Amino acid sequence: MDKYPDQKRAVQYLYPPVDPFDQRMLPVGQGHQVYVEQCGNPDGIPVVVLHGGPGGGCSPSMRRYFDPAVYRVILFDQRGCGRSRPHASVTDNTTWHLVADIELIRTTLGIDRWIVFGGSWGATLSLIYAQTHPTAVSHLILRGVFLMTQGELDWFYGGGAGKFWPEVWARFTDLIPQDEHDDLIAAYHRRLFSGDLAMEQRYGRAWAAWENALASIHSSGGATEGPADYSRAFARLENHYFTNAGFLETDGQILANMNRIAHIPGVIVQGRYDMICPPSSAYALSRKWPNSELKMVRNAGHALSEPGISAELVRVMNGIAAL
Repeated sequence: MDKYPDQKRAVQYLYPPVDPFDQRMLPVGQGHQVYVEQCGNPDGIPVVVLHGGPGGGCSPSMRRYFDPAVYRVILFDQRGCGRSRPHASVTDNTTWHLVADIELIRTTLGIDRWIVFGGSWGATLSLIYAQTHPTAVSHLILRGVFLMTQGELDWFYGGGAGKFWPEVWARFTDLIPQDEHDDLIAAYHRRLFSGDLAMEQRYGRAWAAWENALASIHSSGGATEGPADYSRAFARLENHYFTNAGFLETDGQILANMNRIAHIPGVIVQGRYDMICPPSSAYALSRKWPNSELKMVRNAGHALSEPGISAELVRVMNGIAAL
């Protein structure tokens, strides 16, 4: 604990938990309703938390990075996941629908500008939202950067990460016939959208297990499968977005548009040994973003819960609160 002095404050914010002062289902159009909650100080500095995946959903642990006396924390489940409805639906579910949903949440809650805090896919979405609505964002706080490029997908689903975790990679690929190994995202897509619930749950668990096994630097790679319903929704949404290249117009679009948000201050917190979203993306982003600070956390992987990453995020948020 001495290595991470701010970690004690992070735990303090979580135990006892901060109860939401507002929870609602917000209709966002096309038959979708998204779960939204607010906690902390109703008159505090507004910060919206964008979860990963796509399809991960928000959780009470995501409140731990914000002093509840200072921050008005807004969390929500993106379309199709968590408590949002319809569950596991990919209909009318694109990056641009999510960007519109975030903006609708902001205007519905009467917020002028807010801090945008996101990790992994949440970092992707944070950047795209900020590039679309730059006047609505006061700061960007990003963790485990993913830029939604083909190179990143090839790394994780084309065998790059598998070279470090061959036994875990084999569990993921052995479920697919050899003649489909040239495109595992497409192979899993056929099974995750087969219409056979048992098959979708089986392959959803395998898809989620591959990612979960590599999330922490402390992982042994053991086979741990999550609940079938959660894993199916997570895998379907993630696969849907990756099949469609994040619904971006061009590969590398986020970096190409960084001039739109060059003025926004931000911090990038990146695990040095992140196997899911390698640090090269965070470094490339920092080079295109002059108003950012890159924090490489040694002895850390991808997970938000890594002690060094948690401590750094708490330190960053405490620093903003003190401004």
